[in-house]
Amino acid sequence: MKKIILGIILLLPEFLLAQKKVENQQLIWYGYYNNLKFNENWNLYSEIQERQFYNPTAQHQLVFRSNLERKLISDWNASVGMTLFLQNPNTPNSESNLTVPELRPDIGFSNKQKLGFLTINHRYKAEARFFHDVENDRLVGGYRFSNFRLRYQLGLDFPIWKNEKKQALIVKIKDEIMFNIGNKIVKNTFDQNRIYAAFNYKLNAYYAFELGYMNWFQQQKSGIDFYNRDILRLSIFHNIDFKKEKK
Repeated sequence: MKKIILGIILLLPEFLLAQKKVENQQLIWYGYYNNLKFNENWNLYSEIQERQFYNPTAQHQLVFRSNLERKLISDWNASVGMTLFLQNPNTPNSESNLTVPELRPDIGFSNKQKLGFLTINHRYKAEARFFHDVENDRLVGGYRFSNFRLRYQLGLDFPIWKNEKKQALIVKIKDEIMFNIGNKIVKNTFDQNRIYAAFNYKLNAYYAFELGYMNWFQQQKSGIDFYNRDILRLSIFHNIDFKKEKK
């Protein structure tokens, strides 16, 4: 009996893995990120992201996001924001081309720690998700609350080169995990995990360019179906410091 139980325990992970259905996809994300720095305490962060499948090519998502951030004590910041999320089908081979809008108000906190040349970033965020009603593959009515989502991101930044002109090459490594909560969430409390690595080239105090790779592993509502996405990210960062401009 002990041998049978031991055999079941050893085979259980393989059995569970066999029940999963993982769909592999490839995407490219293009992003523009803007930071308006009003003073030492207030910043407005805005971004636009275009997300496309390739092989085959198809539209996936278009994202507009803004967050107003307030500096708190020490190295802590608080933020509040809104996202407009335009979602196309999650598979590039879908026969539907319906774009479904989603609104996401959010609140968050972030913390930055300096350890020598290494910077450790922590970001905590809670967002509410409101989806546009859909009926017979068309938009009807208005928006309906779906669920809350909790997000935590750990980031590591360390420069590998810099000069006296404030130019720098920085390696960025991030991992973000997300969880769904709410009455409608049955089998996918775990939503997704995103692992990201990139080279960030700081041209000057105003512009930076980033090339990175992300692995996006997401659980579907069924609980046993997953998306495993390989993503190439191309990003531009634009900083505008009104305090410096006034000087």
